[in-house]
Amino acid sequence: MSIAAVGVDLGGTKVAAAPLCDGQLGESVVRATSLADSSDLLEELVAVVREAAGERLDAVGVGVPSIVEFETGRVISSVNVPLADIPLRQVLGERLGVPVFVDNDATVAALAEAHDEELRPVVRNLVMLTVGTGIGGGLVLDGRIYRGSTGGAGELGHTIVGLDFRGPVPEPAGFPQPGSLEVVASGHALDRMGEEAAEREPESELARLQARGRPVLGSEIVTAAREGDPAACRTIEVWGEHVGIGVANAINTFDPDEVVIGGGGALAGELLLEPVIRVARGYVHPGLVGRTVIRLARHSIRAGVLGAAMLAVHECGEPEPGEPDPPRSDGADANATKERTGGVQ
Repeated sequence: MSIAAVGVDLGGTKVAAAPLCDGQLGESVVRATSLADSSDLLEELVAVVREAAGERLDAVGVGVPSIVEFETGRVISSVNVPLADIPLRQVLGERLGVPVFVDNDATVAALAEAHDEELRPVVRNLVMLTVGTGIGGGLVLDGRIYRGSTGGAGELGHTIVGLDFRGPVPEPAGFPQPGSLEVVASGHALDRMGEEAAEREPESELARLQARGRPVLGSEIVTAAREGDPAACRTIEVWGEHVGIGVANAINTFDPDEVVIGGGGALAGELLLEPVIRVARGYVHPGLVGRTVIRLARHSIRAGVLGAAMLAVHECGEPEPGEPDPPRSDGADANATKERTGGVQ
C-alpha cells in the first residue's frame, strides 16, 4: 500500500499543507502563519496537517524557513518564524502519532524541483532559490540533497551582495544583515521598493493605491506591472536584477545544471525571470556562461508542500516511480540526467 503523507510548507506569512498518495498531490490547506509564539504556531501546524490528511495519515514532512538538525528534527535557528531551539520532529510526532521529518523549506522545494511532474528524478545538480518573505536556498548536488555539516547549507539569502568597502567593514547588525540578498531581493524588499516608487511617482498606479490607504504589496505591484504601469514595471525589473545577482553567485559557486526560482515571488513569472537572466548573464564567470538553465519552479508555489511530502515518503522507504530501490531524502537518482533546453547565454 502506498504511503499517505502530508507535506507542510511553513513560511513567514502563510502555512500550506497538502496530502501526497500514489504520486498525486491533493488540494492544499492554507492559513496565515501564527507568529505570536511557538505554542500557537505548533497548534496551527497540527491543525493544518489533520485538516489536509483526511481519513488516512502515515507520515508527515515539514519544510521550515530555518536551519534544521535533520537527524533529530530540531530547529537550530529561525529568523522569520518562532521555532528556534524547538525539537519540532519530536513535538509534532507525539501530537500527530505518526513519523515526522523536518527540513529546511528551500531544501525540500529543491528536492521536488529535481523531479518532474511524474516525480521521476531528472536533475543531478540544482540550486533552489525561494523568494518569499525572506530568501531561502536549497541544494541538490550530485543527485543528493546537500545539507552541510550542521544542516545549514544553502542559506543563500544571507550571502552579502552589497556593502560599502570604502572604509572599515560595517559592524554586523543582526539577521537579515544589511547588504544581504534577503534584504535587497525578498518579498519584503519588493514591498519596500513599491512604497518608495509610489512616493517618487505620484501619477503611478502604485501612488493611487497608496492614496486609497491600501498597502503597496508585491502582489499589487505585479498586477500593476502586468497592466502596464511604468513605475510598477521598473520596480519589478530592479527587484529581478537584485535576484539575478544572487543567481549569478549561485552559479559561480556551485556550477549547477539548473538554478530554480520558486516561492511566492516566482508568481511574477517572466516579469521576474527576464531581468534575473539578463543580470546573471553579466555576472557569471565567462567559463560558466551558457552552462546553467535558469527557470521558474515547475511545481510553482506547491514545490514546498510537494517536496516536504516527498521527504516523508522517501524517509519511509517508498520507491519512486520507475525506480528499483527506494532513494532516501538525500535526493534524486545520481544517474539521472536532464537534457538542457536553454541556459545563460
